Amino acid sequence: MKNKNRPITFLDDRLLFPGVEMANTEGLLAVGGDLSPERLLLAYNSGIFPWFNEDSLILWWSPDPRMVLFPENIKISKSMRNTLNKEKYTITKDKAFKEVIQQCAKAYRPGQNGTWITEHMIEAYLQLHKKGHAHSYEVWEGKDLVGGLYGIELGHVFCGESMFSKRKDASKCALIHLARELETMNYAVIDCQLHTPHLESLGAELIARQDYLDILKRNKKSCS
Repeated sequence: MKNKNRPITFLDDRLLFPGVEMANTEGLLAVGGDLSPERLLLAYNSGIFPWFNEDSLILWWSPDPRMVLFPENIKISKSMRNTLNKEKYTITKDKAFKEVIQQCAKAYRPGQNGTWITEHMIEAYLQLHKKGHAHSYEVWEGKDLVGGLYGIELGHVFCGESMFSKRKDASKCALIHLARELETMNYAVIDCQLHTPHLESLGAELIARQDYLDILKRNKKSCS
């Protein structure tokens, strides 16, 4: 039985997390630790992700249920198909990872004060990118970067982290391109972490955390 008041684990220097069943009803599992590549990879491979405010300690989450998008279930509206058919945008992969994550950090998000993508977070994910674990998809209008997304690749699971858009439908184009590409590569799922109406409108759905963990176990890479 879930407990909203369950004590939260405070992490130390040891490279470990409590079992995800210890998360409270909101999905908060642990506090503290660091953002080393090793800890981040262990977290994602365990169904855990960091999410916190600029002035907060590092917070680690494993919500139940979990928002995911099965690549084959991506929803493309008629107006979105028209946008794609016009080929207004060009989409690339890993051509501007740093710029994408910096733009995601600057993006305005209703109801949020500041950003959880701090300078330490940016540096941590740049390290993961250099190691081949983190990837970006860029949306260009001519030579201008107008949208994109980034995330972590774990075998045949892609853990989406954040998106940004400076032009109409630019981030949607990035997500649709990602889903189409991953479907051709037989990826199992795109992890969207938390529910939003926007993601739901694009075909994402809530599944039980254990179902997500089972998918992850069948498809993930090692933590090396």
